[in-house]
Amino acid sequence: MNTTDRTPADLLRSALAGDSGRPLVTYYDDTSGERVELSAVTLANWVAKTAGLLQDELGAEPGDRIAVLLPAHWQTAAWLLACSATGVVADIGGDPAAADLVVTGPDRLEEARACSGERVALSLRPLGARFPQTPEGFTDYAVAVPGQPDTFAPWEEPDPDAPALAVDGREFTAAELVAGGRESARGLGMSAGDRLMSTRDYDSWEGLAAGLYAPLAVGGSVVLCRPAGALDQRTRTRRAESEHVTHFAD
Repeated sequence: MNTTDRTPADLLRSALAGDSGRPLVTYYDDTSGERVELSAVTLANWVAKTAGLLQDELGAEPGDRIAVLLPAHWQTAAWLLACSATGVVADIGGDPAAADLVVTGPDRLEEARACSGERVALSLRPLGARFPQTPEGFTDYAVAVPGQPDTFAPWEEPDPDAPALAVDGREFTAAELVAGGRESARGLGMSAGDRLMSTRDYDSWEGLAAGLYAPLAVGGSVVLCRPAGALDQRTRTRRAESEHVTHFAD
């Protein structure tokens, strides 16, 4: 963590400048049995490629709004940080008809079709696999993102004081996401090196803070567990021990 960080993209750069090989986001899907672990280096690579897709392939510009119809997931974290890197406003659960672009999981494809702009679909299958057949009218993220460059340079640096994210009736600038992440980390008792297990979804500020912004803001890490109802107490205890969890957000 660097006190001069003004955007979530800055926070990721600070994580890279520290112990870049440590786990930053670990994801469990207790329906499929999937476990994915991303270091700061690996997450930054996904963010760079996703930002390149947004800016260079989909033509998104700073201030454009993207309806994000995705659950708490490691790929969602990459999309949120890519939005920060490009200056695109991430509208969590936003109306696709009112958005410039939309990104969706497989369960909200019909809803996402209301967007008249670019549409991107994620299969959310284990290891980021592609759809067996690309949904009509959508770009398959798993097909489009691998060919993007491993580094990203924005056309213009995002303004920390410009809108960056909307969720549950609240709107945040990039600087407010950083400040809110730090405040949430204090509320959760987190500090550098701590590891948080979160079963919260990304449909509220509390879920987004616990599942991404708070750990990132203080140099910690997060273990995302989905869906929350599938995690029994025995599994939770065993996982917390194996993942060296220090804090919980349920």
